[in-house]
Amino acid sequence: MAVTRDVVLDAIDAGADVIELGVPFSDPVADGPVIQRASERALVNGTTLGDVLKLAGELRRLRPEAGLIVFSYLNPILRMGLVEFCKAAKEAGLDGALVTDLPVEEAGLYLAEMKKNELAPVFLAAPTSPEARLKRIAQASAGFVYAVARTGITGVRAEFPPEAKELVARIRRHTKLPVAVGFGIASAEQFASVAKFADAVVVGSAVVEAIERNRGTEADAVGELVRSLVRSRAQA
Repeated sequence: MAVTRDVVLDAIDAGADVIELGVPFSDPVADGPVIQRASERALVNGTTLGDVLKLAGELRRLRPEAGLIVFSYLNPILRMGLVEFCKAAKEAGLDGALVTDLPVEEAGLYLAEMKKNELAPVFLAAPTSPEARLKRIAQASAGFVYAVARTGITGVRAEFPPEAKELVARIRRHTKLPVAVGFGIASAEQFASVAKFADAVVVGSAVVEAIERNRGTEADAVGELVRSLVRSRAQA
């Protein structure tokens, strides 16, 4: 957890606007091998949702202006208790949550508790989502809408799908919230390209891979990665 704290601080200082604090889960069905391995390492070390929320509180005190959301599957939240989770998230100073496997159609109780605690629920919108579902996702979301650039799992890809731009345009028909694009963004060139049509670009697997490959210098590696992405946007 100490390494995670240092990584996040360096990422913020390098220019990251919003941080997703991942909660490890034993069956991360939306994630590719890089984040699967990260979950396994964290679970072996005994990391819990409570630990992540405690870290969030520390980060909020150290970097009060940064955006902070928790990124989790639903099961750890249910195990803690929906009411307890939302209260703890608010007390920690989190801005919101992205619950990967919670369908908007089944999110009524979650949305009520999130609203009660002034937390932003972030939902995933996929290229395969029909128009009526996109509208429902947009209406239920707060903070931003997460546009999944491709179907399938997380992980870096050499090619970036052209349908991502179309999905962003479709989402914007239903909301004025910022639209963030993620899943598969691997390079500075891809980052700069997506930044031309999206409000935010999500880079997850590349960050986790930098952590995995640079044992002992994780924070420096992630800081340099974020700086390279920021430079690519400025130069585009």
